[in-house]
Amino acid sequence: MSLLEAIIIGIVEGLTEFLPVSSTGHMILTSYLLKMQETTFLKTFEVVIQLGAILAIVWLYAKRFLSSIEIYFKLAIAFLPTGIIGLLAYKTIKLYLFNPVVVAVSLILGGIVLILLDRKLETTVTKYTDIADISYKRAFFIGLMQCFSMIPGVSRAAATIIGGVFNGLDKQQAAEFSFLLAVPTMFAASGYDLLKSEIEYTSHNLMLLGVGMLVAFVSAWLAVKFFLKFIHRYGFRHFGYYRIVIGVLFLILFFSGIIESI
Repeated sequence: MSLLEAIIIGIVEGLTEFLPVSSTGHMILTSYLLKMQETTFLKTFEVVIQLGAILAIVWLYAKRFLSSIEIYFKLAIAFLPTGIIGLLAYKTIKLYLFNPVVVAVSLILGGIVLILLDRKLETTVTKYTDIADISYKRAFFIGLMQCFSMIPGVSRAAATIIGGVFNGLDKQQAAEFSFLLAVPTMFAASGYDLLKSEIEYTSHNLMLLGVGMLVAFVSAWLAVKFFLKFIHRYGFRHFGYYRIVIGVLFLILFFSGIIESI
């Protein structure tokens, strides 16, 4: 992996991590289009640099994390399903699901769900004045929805936002709960991947990881600020349209063989 490739993947990760479009899916498609060799280091890189994006959330929501201890318990309960299933299915997911076709199909199906979700939000009124008021039971169900995001292309943000809306949160609250839940989820995923992956921690590889995380941090910080303003005004349907277009376009290029010449 070159420095330029690390920067490109870092930008893609940061811009898409908290949008309901699947950061993992976009990184897989990007690395495929760049014709990068699918090495163990590349797969680990795509997971670990998410730490940079997560640190952007810690920075932006520092006051939220310090304002109430109860939110920690709710996030812990929401993280539980993903933690257990991720631990059991880690090898299977990385072996069989990290490929462009799975990503493209997941993008299309997820896009359809987001468009339908946007229609539901037109008549949805929040049941809570604050996301910390959500019950432990509903937090757990949001965590169950997050489990679907283990399939590349589904999008962790999309899964948790959908779970939040169907558990009484409005679109703004659902997005913020999704941001906060990303912190324990991605720290655990990145840490576990580092422990399990057999990569060489050379100075070059460590440099690439550091650059990737830094770029992901900056681009994620910008993306989150944009996303909250965008969904407040336009909702989620445009992200749904985007997912469908990208997924269909990639499948056409892939099965026609055109993509091989890109």
